[in-house]
Amino acid sequence: MGTTHFDLIIFDCDGVLVDSERITNAVFAEMLNDLGLSLTLEDMFEQFVGNSMQQCLKMIETMLGEKPPSDFVSNYRQRTKLALQQQLKPVRGIRQTLDRLSLPYCVASSSDREKMETTLGITGILPYFQGKLFSVTEVERGKPFPDVYLYAAEKMNAQPSRCLVIEDTPIGVRGGVSAGMIVGGYAELMNAEKLQQAGAHFVFEDMSQIPNLIQSM
Repeated sequence: MGTTHFDLIIFDCDGVLVDSERITNAVFAEMLNDLGLSLTLEDMFEQFVGNSMQQCLKMIETMLGEKPPSDFVSNYRQRTKLALQQQLKPVRGIRQTLDRLSLPYCVASSSDREKMETTLGITGILPYFQGKLFSVTEVERGKPFPDVYLYAAEKMNAQPSRCLVIEDTPIGVRGGVSAGMIVGGYAELMNAEKLQQAGAHFVFEDMSQIPNLIQSM
C-alpha cells in the first residue's frame, strides 16, 4: 500500500468487525422490556450502543429506579451467545480489507475479552487478531474516555497521533478523537451526521473502502 500517515489501525469490534449490534441489542431490548422498560431496537442504538456493560447497568438502574436482577448479565450473555451462534456474520467487506492491509492492526473494544473471542471465533476472524485484542476491562475508564485506545497503541508500540481508529458509534468516535487519533466513522447502521458531530474525521459505509481511504490520505 506504500507509505501512509499511519503506523497502526485500531478497530472497534461489535458493528465494525462483526455484524453483532442488531443481534445483541434485540436480545437486550427484549430483556429490558421484560423488566418493564419499553425500548425499541432504535432506542437501543440511540442510548446504549457503544457503552460498556458496566455503563449500561448504571443506565438501567437509573431507568428502573433500582438495580436490575442479579442474574441479568449472566442471562444476557447466555441468550446473546446462542443468538450470535445462530445468526452472526462478519461485517460486509471486512475480511477483504484485512487481507489487503499491510499496516499493523488491533482491536480496542468495550466488550470483554471472552465476548470478543466468541464473536470473532464464530465468524472466523479471530486468527487475524490473536494477541491483538484490548478491552475496556483492562483499563480504568471505558469509552468515551481515551484509555483503551491509548492502551492499545502502547501495547502495539505506536504513537497515538499515527493511529487510525475505525468506530461505528458516537461514543467510540469521541474516545478516539480524545486520544489524539484520526477517526473514521463507519456509518452503515449509525447515522453519519451523528458520527461527524462526535468528531469523526471522515465517514464511510463500505468496510472494503478502508485500504483506498488510507491511500488517499
